[in-house]
Amino acid sequence: LNKLDYAIPDTAKPIFQKLIGHVQQRREGTIHVLDLGCSYGVNAAILKHDLSMEDLYEHWGQNKMMRATSEEVVAYDQQFFADIDDPEDIEVMGLDQAENAIAFGIESGLLDEGFAVNLETEPLSARATEKLAPIDLVTSTGCVGYVTEKSFDRLLPAITEGQHPWIANFVLRLFPFDAIEKSLEKWGYVTEKLEGQTFFQRQFASDDEQDQVLEQLRDRGIDPTGKETEGHFHAEFFLSRPKKDAAEMPIGGLLQA
Repeated sequence: LNKLDYAIPDTAKPIFQKLIGHVQQRREGTIHVLDLGCSYGVNAAILKHDLSMEDLYEHWGQNKMMRATSEEVVAYDQQFFADIDDPEDIEVMGLDQAENAIAFGIESGLLDEGFAVNLETEPLSARATEKLAPIDLVTSTGCVGYVTEKSFDRLLPAITEGQHPWIANFVLRLFPFDAIEKSLEKWGYVTEKLEGQTFFQRQFASDDEQDQVLEQLRDRGIDPTGKETEGHFHAEFFLSRPKKDAAEMPIGGLLQA
């Protein structure tokens, strides 16, 4: 990922921090975040410990980490992250179909809870449904497109059981968000896109990958000039909130405040 300049967690970080700050003003106590497609817990590391992708590349790229067993990596990470003060009063739960990644996130202490499930094909367990009830903010930085409205249809009953959390998605431009937006609308959500701004995700891995993406974008009527033509995936930001919250402060003012 470092070789491909994978950067979306960094570009998403200030937006997620602003949203967490607004939620903290509205609710007392610890803020509970659910990260969709969390993998090993990179977003959790960045948000809970105020780290950057450069910090994580340096940490996990050390020679001793390359030679370590999985058990040694977990033990080293437990100590590394435990020694860093948490700047935010947040807990991060993760959801991903990769069981080993979820297990690492939990064992290393990056994830406070983790659920290995593919919501495209199976429902949440009873335990996961119970644990997700207090969620205040849902985040994703690249899973939408591989994750569709099917996953949100299975997730929404659990996360809206006690309250309606804000839902923040960074979505690659080659994927439409319409179907997910319609699913969210059924649960009383209004979705706004941050207009006039896109976010680097990573470099294309090959010319073939870039050519395929450019073709998909043009098929969707999206002009890639100056963005994907320059060699990077670009994402857009969508924020879904209950109607009342969206009416009180539109997305532009919210992210500037």
